[in-house]
Amino acid sequence: MPRHIGSSHHKPRDYTQTPLNIYWEMTQACALACRHCRAAAVPNPLPNELSFEEGVAFLHQIPDFGEPLPQLILTGGDPLRRPDLYLLIDEARQLGIGVSITPAATADLTRGVLLRLKEHGVEGLGLSLDGSTAEKHDSIRGVPGTFDRTMQAIRWAQELQMPLQVNTLAAAETADDVPAIYELLKPFDVSRWSLFFLISVGRGKVLQPLSPEAGEALMGWVYETSLVSPFTVATTEAPSYRRVALERMRSEGMSGDQIKRSGAYRGFGIRDGHGIMFVSNTGDICPAGFLPLVVGNVRTSRVAEIYRNAPTFKSLHDPTQFEGRCGFCEYHALCGGSRARAYGATGNPLASDPFCAYEPRHSEPEA
Repeated sequence: MPRHIGSSHHKPRDYTQTPLNIYWEMTQACALACRHCRAAAVPNPLPNELSFEEGVAFLHQIPDFGEPLPQLILTGGDPLRRPDLYLLIDEARQLGIGVSITPAATADLTRGVLLRLKEHGVEGLGLSLDGSTAEKHDSIRGVPGTFDRTMQAIRWAQELQMPLQVNTLAAAETADDVPAIYELLKPFDVSRWSLFFLISVGRGKVLQPLSPEAGEALMGWVYETSLVSPFTVATTEAPSYRRVALERMRSEGMSGDQIKRSGAYRGFGIRDGHGIMFVSNTGDICPAGFLPLVVGNVRTSRVAEIYRNAPTFKSLHDPTQFEGRCGFCEYHALCGGSRARAYGATGNPLASDPFCAYEPRHSEPEA
């Protein structure tokens, strides 16, 4: 799940100490069979899934971060498959934790469910739309009728005035359709539309990522669209978009203050393991859902301690430890490359992001 659901009002924070978002994969159970599923979701819950009591114990760790608390994003699989979902939401809200959710577009996702989520204090909803037609979307999602359910859920969210983020896969199979998806979404009161640039993990290995050149062209389109869009347009797992946007803003003569006030600037510096952390359905703590490098488990570790002090997280907090082009690129603090993509390609989360074609101005780190 993408980054910013429900967190547009966040206060400034030190991402070496506190993440913006904690993603909790509540279950791997899901009725869909999406071709790019990170979780490789299955029809039924796994036997080692965190119990209700263990979920409550995990939630009680989050206040260790102090104010401002991270936003908790409930994901899966399909979080609606957890029978204790509303009890866990209530527990989080009582602790002062903001909660957002990314349900699957199945028959379980009804208007009544959305209303109940809102009544329990859920602050944001995330839905996925990967095609501008039923044929295109459903071919990615693996189940007929998913497109119609998604569009209906978007209409319900609008009726209920629930802040809505829509996520769209950016891959070789979908890129040509992205402008049509934007036109489809334009009439709706969407808070944020984020293009997720494919990471080949889980079932995502059956789809084709964009080439660096095609990705750069799509990022240019994203920037131009963001200037006129009625909602925020952003990217996920494409931090090099920040360089593209920054270069365009500078070429247009924007001052540093103007750039910092722009919508494109939001999210600069956040990356896998830095501003983001992930807890799996079995309690494993990872830097991100697409960076499945297990650093601890909530059954035996404290999330704040792991995030702040585990060597893996500490290296991800420090862009001077990145290697190759990402290590000496002048944009490494604002961008830093996709650590998940680097890990997927090389097994090393500190390696260069192979998706970025940019050649840094310096061939080696400055003295």
